[in-house]
Amino acid sequence: MITLWILLGAVGLIIVWLIATYNGLITLRNRTDEAWSDIDVQLKRRYDLIPNLVETVKGYAGHEREVFEKVTLARTAAINAEKGGNLAEIAKTENMLAGTLKTLFAVAENYPDLKASQNFLQLQDELSDTENKIQASRRFYNGNVRDFNTKMEKFPANMVAGMLGFKSREFFEMEEPAQREAVKVQF
Repeated sequence: MITLWILLGAVGLIIVWLIATYNGLITLRNRTDEAWSDIDVQLKRRYDLIPNLVETVKGYAGHEREVFEKVTLARTAAINAEKGGNLAEIAKTENMLAGTLKTLFAVAENYPDLKASQNFLQLQDELSDTENKIQASRRFYNGNVRDFNTKMEKFPANMVAGMLGFKSREFFEMEEPAQREAVKVQF
């Protein structure tokens, strides 16, 4: 009889542990999804600001057509990559977009009237703020990915994670070291 109680107690402890581990993994997965959503919101904000910025600069720098086309193409590629959901492709297109934005700001430096334009200054500030928020969102996301992946890889939770189909998440990383910095605008 005592052996039966000990066996039932051991089974009960294992069940409680399984439930706690499962719930912990669900919590971390949802936090990671929420963190990705934060990045998504900021990227969409950036995508919405870019056409306004391009139109403002176009008014002053009409002959710089190639730059505007590259910015537009990079923005479109980034939006399409985000819809695809492939984290590596999103990071790649975001790198490309950041590079074209730097080129756009370099062109804008050649136009003193543009640098003094209130619309341009406001858009520049909003884009700079958005870049800072994207950077903060990436850090938050990567922190959640780290916590989620660490919990999944630790024994014995890794057995539960494997049995229940939890998958590791990828960090949001930039490919080129120069692209790791937010777009800097200096006048």
